[in-house]
Amino acid sequence: MKIEIFPGPQPANQAAADFLVRWLSAPGTKTLMVAAGNTPLELYRLVAQRSLPLAHLNVFALDDYVGVPSDDPRTCANLLRRSVADAWKIPPHQFFTVSSVEEEAISSVKEHERRIASLGGLDVIVLGLGQNGHLGFNEPGSAPDSLGRLVKLESSSVEANRAWFGGEYAPSRGVTVGLKTILAAKRILILAYGKHKSEAVANMVNGPRSERCPASWLQDQPEVRVFLDEASAAQLKPDMGRHR
Repeated sequence: MKIEIFPGPQPANQAAADFLVRWLSAPGTKTLMVAAGNTPLELYRLVAQRSLPLAHLNVFALDDYVGVPSDDPRTCANLLRRSVADAWKIPPHQFFTVSSVEEEAISSVKEHERRIASLGGLDVIVLGLGQNGHLGFNEPGSAPDSLGRLVKLESSSVEANRAWFGGEYAPSRGVTVGLKTILAAKRILILAYGKHKSEAVANMVNGPRSERCPASWLQDQPEVRVFLDEASAAQLKPDMGRHR
């Protein structure tokens, strides 16, 4: 796990975009998984600005809320369709999502993981970090070999969802790709910004590795790049990470 710390989110996003572009343009890269939410949106915009030839990619959404109408523009599927698939000119038939409709959620995530496996796994994944240490909707208690599933969300995640939807919805369940698929990715890029993420960052980096902080399972992965601002890195040891 290599950690880079920046004065604020903007320089961190610029550096993360430089790094992500190198990964996506590397020979053999064909599968990418992307997280939704506020944190990575600027990263996706910066990549789109470069007008790179990325039509070779198969792009997979990480997760979605359950119980939100599928036509709501704020679902993960619709957000990622606009900010990644459309913005990067990914062919529509190479963009894959999981369903926010309860009756379809489990079958859709199982098909999602089957398709990823058939393509040889994930070459690159972009992640955000939950305030409670979750990855996707793999909440505390998630084992490293967990599969795609429907998850009951902790109160901190529900409140984050309420804020995201401006109080119109507060989803208490999510459908997510499992940690087994996430941790098998060849290259992992994770972003975390703000003081409210500092405890989760410290637990992710300093351990111990445990189900209490699902992100702590990233410690043993061979190619993980972590981009932080000074606020999110506040609880790390002074010698931890490279300050930029």
